[in-house]
Amino acid sequence: MPRRTATMLASLLMLIALLCAGVLIPVPYAEMSPGPTYNTLGEHNGECVLQISDHKGCETAGGHLNMTTVRVTGSEYRMNLVEAVYGWLSHDNVVVPHDTLYPDDKTPDEVNQQNAEEFSQSQESAKVAALRALNRKVTSQVIVGAVVKGSPSQGKLHAGDVIKSVDGTEVREPGDVAKLVTKHKPGERVSFSIVPAKQAAAAEKSGKKPTGQKLISITTKKATGGRAIVGIQAGIDYTFPFKIDIKLADVGGPSAGLMFALGIVDRVSKEGDLTGGKFIAGTGTIDDKGVVGPIGGIEMKTIGAREAGARFFLTPKENCATAARDVPDGLRLVKVHTIDDALKALKKIRSGDTADLPRCAAS
Repeated sequence: MPRRTATMLASLLMLIALLCAGVLIPVPYAEMSPGPTYNTLGEHNGECVLQISDHKGCETAGGHLNMTTVRVTGSEYRMNLVEAVYGWLSHDNVVVPHDTLYPDDKTPDEVNQQNAEEFSQSQESAKVAALRALNRKVTSQVIVGAVVKGSPSQGKLHAGDVIKSVDGTEVREPGDVAKLVTKHKPGERVSFSIVPAKQAAAAEKSGKKPTGQKLISITTKKATGGRAIVGIQAGIDYTFPFKIDIKLADVGGPSAGLMFALGIVDRVSKEGDLTGGKFIAGTGTIDDKGVVGPIGGIEMKTIGAREAGARFFLTPKENCATAARDVPDGLRLVKVHTIDDALKALKKIRSGDTADLPRCAAS
């Protein structure tokens, strides 16, 4: 066999071997790509995303307030080398270490559970932030969010119990509970005044204040660092002036909070349509006070928003520098830090007065 032919054949065989290795050998990476967007003012699977009793439905004048998502490879899926290289070279996808999305110290079920809990909490915070922005009354009470199995509180306190006071001191925020408990030394007893969960639920249903407080005494135990604990996670339960349901399955994480809050304001506000018929998308966590927080995958979300048709993108202040490095053509980033910032921006957008909208600048 001529030397040139032999060399070419050997090179071809080596290339085939490398390609096979690239396809067959898994690598510890996962891929993020633009996910679907959902109009919080519209329908999903035949029903309104936001269902608010005694308020207008989801008929819109063509306006959009779209929440955005990121699509990720599954926890059990292992990319091969060829897919990873293709993802690195792609403009629209991002390849990240697998444990960035799925930490080694958590099972896939635990990751999914955390995402579901964060999504649920974001909905509650969105409701509170929206109603407070509208100066609507929202009442709250501190509750037992969860009881740790095998802890001193097991069998004495239960999820949903309303905590009125600890050692006779009234509690107003979940953090008050831990502060009062840790004033004790491990082995000392701490006194909780509570309204049992069933009585609290019955009172809320009837619209009356809960009665029938019980005094529960619990012996603290020593935790890491030597502090005293009783083994509960305190939470907060809100009561709204009307029922608000958010119907959107198969979405996780807290990043839809801002857009849910704005959708609720649109539905409840007497001013009517907040968008002026414009297509606006966005992202951001939101807390009970209306502060907008940063999220992950901002580059993927701006791409998904523009592909869906958005012209404006409400961007958390902390994500602005990253998002501004590569803005999809035809999309304008609008910097927001609170729900009030977002509402002011929407007012400008629907009026057409967008010259001085707060912009995102690349660092």
